[in-house]
Amino acid sequence: MDHSDREARQQAGGSQGAKGSGTARQRLLAHAHAKTFEECALAYITAHEAGWRGDHSRQQWSASLGKYVFPKIGDLPVADVDLAIVLSVLEPIWTLVPETARRVRNRIELILGWAAARGLRQGDNPARWRGLLENLLSEQRRAQAVNHLAAVPYQQIGAFMEKLRAQEGIAARALEFLILTASRSSEALGAKWSEIDGATWTVPAGRMKAHKEHRVPLSRRAVTLLASLPRDCDFIFPAPRAGGAPHQQTLSRELRRLGVKATVHGFRSSFRTWAGERTSFANHVIELSLAHTVGSAVERAYSRGDLLDQRSKLMEAWAVFCDRGASAGGVVALRKRGA
Repeated sequence: MDHSDREARQQAGGSQGAKGSGTARQRLLAHAHAKTFEECALAYITAHEAGWRGDHSRQQWSASLGKYVFPKIGDLPVADVDLAIVLSVLEPIWTLVPETARRVRNRIELILGWAAARGLRQGDNPARWRGLLENLLSEQRRAQAVNHLAAVPYQQIGAFMEKLRAQEGIAARALEFLILTASRSSEALGAKWSEIDGATWTVPAGRMKAHKEHRVPLSRRAVTLLASLPRDCDFIFPAPRAGGAPHQQTLSRELRRLGVKATVHGFRSSFRTWAGERTSFANHVIELSLAHTVGSAVERAYSRGDLLDQRSKLMEAWAVFCDRGASAGGVVALRKRGA
């Protein structure tokens, strides 16, 4: 074979290689356009939920995407999501529900980043904050500063507790327990009987915001409340039908049923304000009762205790305060499910 023949064969092979490469790119492009944003979002959740704490994170992701994102861009090819499309989702809610909007933006960015890593889209991430959306949307910190979570004033807690204790049902008891312990919704709703030891409730690290085990001293009222509940399930406050932990909206629905315009998380603010204004307990005792990180890293290294005895006195004082104006009667007993 002479030089001209070899050159011709090489050119032919190169042409076939280029054609094959072009075909591969076309297949990749077609595959990308076949994947919608919603499909990629669900795939992202499935790939990452094992590292999340319980079902709460998945519920939050699914709820926010289902309400604000999927109706607008869920059916669009993930490869076609651009800056204008992202803004069409964020701008209507950016100042209306700023905290939710911030989380939605972050989730869109993560999903698009996942899709790019999978070869389903190319180019810059249009949901990126730094250098992009920060120039087009208002700074979230300013918006959050004037949107405090609504709370029942601590002066009205006694009257509210009287109204709450008149309600039957597991949701009312769960809300009362949450208030008495100044805990978060995920901590209280996920509580199990195995976590109770006498007058101490130990919340495992996996259900705590700071990822650290937290001991909660129970007031006499809280202990009495628990003693009134059936123990036919691992969960202290089981969902009526499923038997597992109730949905996060359970307590919010109870508040709405009572006609109270406040958030469940706001009761922690009620407790914090009361403790700061009406008691002489030290600030770090109050903050530890809320499971907040207290002091610098060096101070925490030298202070290894959780001040359970002092916090026990604080929580007992809070329970007594909640009883003022509230019914002095016993806790509403619950029947066993199916009884």
